[in-house]
Amino acid sequence: MRRLGAALALAGLISAPTHAETVHVAVAANFTAVAEQLAPLFMAETGHDVSYSFGATGLLYTQLSQGAPFEVLLAADDERPGRAVAEGFGVAGTVFTYAIGALALYSTSLDLSDGKGVLEAGNFDKVAIADPATAPYGRAAQETIEALGLTDAITPKLVTGESISQTLQFVESGNAEIGFVAASQVVGKSGVWLVPADLHEPIRQDAVLLKAGEANPAATAFLDFLRSDAAVAVIEASGYVIE
Repeated sequence: MRRLGAALALAGLISAPTHAETVHVAVAANFTAVAEQLAPLFMAETGHDVSYSFGATGLLYTQLSQGAPFEVLLAADDERPGRAVAEGFGVAGTVFTYAIGALALYSTSLDLSDGKGVLEAGNFDKVAIADPATAPYGRAAQETIEALGLTDAITPKLVTGESISQTLQFVESGNAEIGFVAASQVVGKSGVWLVPADLHEPIRQDAVLLKAGEANPAATAFLDFLRSDAAVAVIEASGYVIE
């Protein structure tokens, strides 16, 4: 019995994940809900743990450039991951597009079946938008407003969120009647108008392995997992497109 117990204990050690690590991932705010769904799947598949920091892409980039211990960046654009490599923060050859996002106009009080018409009519006091300087979805919203020729009419009504998450809060709290948010944030909700993709530049969301995570097996495992069938299914179900 003693030998059997020892054999079972040894088998348990062999089947259990060895050298489990934690990866620290900086995640664009629009991807918050998806990242939270992916975490337990990643842990179950690899045995590694994941710790997230959410925020506007521009703010996350500023933090990592100032020494924040991020090991992976999931941006909301395709600019900053490439910039991270160019500026020595990212690992060359690790950049890839993990999702293509969609912009939506959202309201809890207005009928947005004709979102363009609502914007043109202007029968609202406040429009929420993420900061275009730091949030790619905010930049896409600004491009949409410009493409519709409504810059002069809408600019005085803008309220600006630090991130797309705060922008959604402005709408749901009633501080703004309508707001431009990520389509992934309002999947299954009413009061949504999907902004035509030709009104703004594509929202290509790229990932990159950062130098701080180059030697961490959990970091490379996370990026591999992000491209797995299981992860892709969750991402697509959340309103994103995968190339």
